[in-house]
Amino acid sequence: MNSGAARIQSLEAGDVHFHVVESRLLRGNAAGDPARREFPLYVPRSAHSANPVPLVFLLIGFTGNGQEFLESHPWRRGVVLEYDALLAAGKVPPVVLGLPNCFTRYGGSQYVDSAFNGPYARYVAEELVAWAEAHAPVLPGRRGLVGKSSGGVGALHLAMEHPGVFSAAASISGDAGFEGCHAPAFWECARALVAHGGDAGRFLEEFLREPDLAGDKFGALNTIAMAACYSPNLESPIGCDLPIDPRTGERLEAVWRRWLRFDPLESCGRHVEALRSLLHLHIECGARDEYNIQFGTRRLSEKLTALGVPHSVLEHGGSHRGIQQRYLEVLPPLVRALAAGRRAAST
Repeated sequence: MNSGAARIQSLEAGDVHFHVVESRLLRGNAAGDPARREFPLYVPRSAHSANPVPLVFLLIGFTGNGQEFLESHPWRRGVVLEYDALLAAGKVPPVVLGLPNCFTRYGGSQYVDSAFNGPYARYVAEELVAWAEAHAPVLPGRRGLVGKSSGGVGALHLAMEHPGVFSAAASISGDAGFEGCHAPAFWECARALVAHGGDAGRFLEEFLREPDLAGDKFGALNTIAMAACYSPNLESPIGCDLPIDPRTGERLEAVWRRWLRFDPLESCGRHVEALRSLLHLHIECGARDEYNIQFGTRRLSEKLTALGVPHSVLEHGGSHRGIQQRYLEVLPPLVRALAAGRRAAST
């Protein structure tokens, strides 16, 4: 994996180093997405080789990329700028923040390995971890993940699938209970495809030419994008198998079962030891979440408890959107656990 020289943006307590990194793993992916991507790293100026700090990856949600964490608009500053201000005020612990760009032509990778999209889980867990540790003063092995929505389920997936690489994970409104959060969009997808004769390929041609997520189009794109992650098929014209018959809306159970292997409600049972080994595991959701993730989160917490997996869980009063502040609440305890190298008594 090669990188170009970094440009640097100075903040109050730290600097953002922008490196352009070329991935060996993403090279030649079937989706045709770039292997050369910018990978920003936020590094506190108090961190150096004699004073290393934990490394935490911030995972953005569907249709986003890591640059959004650097939003500098006075009315909507991104998570990194907000955290930097809190660090300057001595209110949060120092941490190196990695901001992966795992965007795909359909809107996102879910941070999983896909025959169509490419091996994004390995890209993060292998290439970007190694690169960050070679370019920033971080504590060896003290790595964590915090994400929202698709980034939240991505954090859980990476922590489960790559034990020993990550020692802490936090999911903010992360997809859990796919029946509630993904299946309702199948009807939106079927409706959106009517104008294209039920042909998802024709829908994508129009969307990629003129991106528009109005009406049922978001549900259609979401369904196709999730299929590219969870049910890829290189023999399909769109690179994946849809979980429904686009003409009748009938669920295709064989495809749906492939999706469910990625639902934390199912996958947690296959990765109990990896989850038990985490120094910190946190899941949360808003009680008014529009994608029904609060119900999946409740069930996930019950399953984790039954499996003997230490974790903290929170249900706040918000919805799915407008909850960026949750990153600033979730990050500090996770960073402290990584810095201490042990699980907090309350977790």
